[in-house]
Amino acid sequence: MIGAVLAVAVGMGLAGCSSTGGKRAEDARRAAEAARGEAAVTTPRWTFAMVTHSGDGDTFWDIVQNGAREAAAKDNINFLYAHSDEAQQQAQLVDSYIAKEVDALIVTLAKPEAMKDVVGKARRAGIPVITVNSGSEQSREFGALTHIGQDESVAGRAVGEELQARGRTKALCVLHEQGNVGHEQRCDGAREGFGGDLQNLYVDGTNMPDVRSSVEAKLQADPGIDAVVTLGAPFADAAVQAARAAGSGAEVDTFDLNAKVAAGLQDGSLGFAVDQQPYLQGYQAVDLLWLYKYNADVLGGGLPVLTGPQIVTREDAARLKDLTERGTR
Repeated sequence: MIGAVLAVAVGMGLAGCSSTGGKRAEDARRAAEAARGEAAVTTPRWTFAMVTHSGDGDTFWDIVQNGAREAAAKDNINFLYAHSDEAQQQAQLVDSYIAKEVDALIVTLAKPEAMKDVVGKARRAGIPVITVNSGSEQSREFGALTHIGQDESVAGRAVGEELQARGRTKALCVLHEQGNVGHEQRCDGAREGFGGDLQNLYVDGTNMPDVRSSVEAKLQADPGIDAVVTLGAPFADAAVQAARAAGSGAEVDTFDLNAKVAAGLQDGSLGFAVDQQPYLQGYQAVDLLWLYKYNADVLGGGLPVLTGPQIVTREDAARLKDLTERGTR
């Protein structure tokens, strides 16, 4: 009898060890697959497409793509990407993916009216849409599942408040893409939070020498400007160069983060940056569409899922340096 009980006990113990060991082995297998960029799920290989308003060479969108591609690898998704800074061309790209019958779409609404019809067309075709980065106010109206990004007005106010805390009195807000509603909201918010004199300067973001010369000319014409705010990381260095050429002591601050911005924060050539976590925007967009396709989940309850703003300064630069160099911040 004792032997039988012992046999049962030993059997139960072995079963318990086997179960635990099996779970550990499965966890290790999934971790190894994720590290190799292999799918960690067994759902069908759906195709998701992202179409943004990015121009050529904008490092911000490289980071968004890095997040989206890593989530796609994990979720067994075939990920497609296209972009155009021309609103009608962006809409045409979305239309082409609808014609290809992709399983889900991720779009930006920098110029929402140009995108309204095509987003509606996607929804009527049964293709779920998530908007990212820009257009949070129009996202729900157009029929998107949710919006992922920062509230541009809130981010702008945070910048204005930071400028005020730093004792700045006259600032320049450099808009590199005319007609982008998110850019207007950033500058309007900054003006509201600042309380001082903040002027808009429109430049051609596709022509970096023009950006530098325009900022330089403005600083030479108005020596009272003590802060320059750029709306994208690639333009921060151009503003730093312009300030030096103009002999201006204006502090240069920027929206968004990349390796050069992190280095600028570290060496003091930049005052602060506003991080909206673009990697998270791409990653979450793919992940949430996968959850919707797999389990009918919708995060946010119809409200935007915020990824920012986060003010980062010299104190944060060292910690962020490695992350920006690997392309995830």
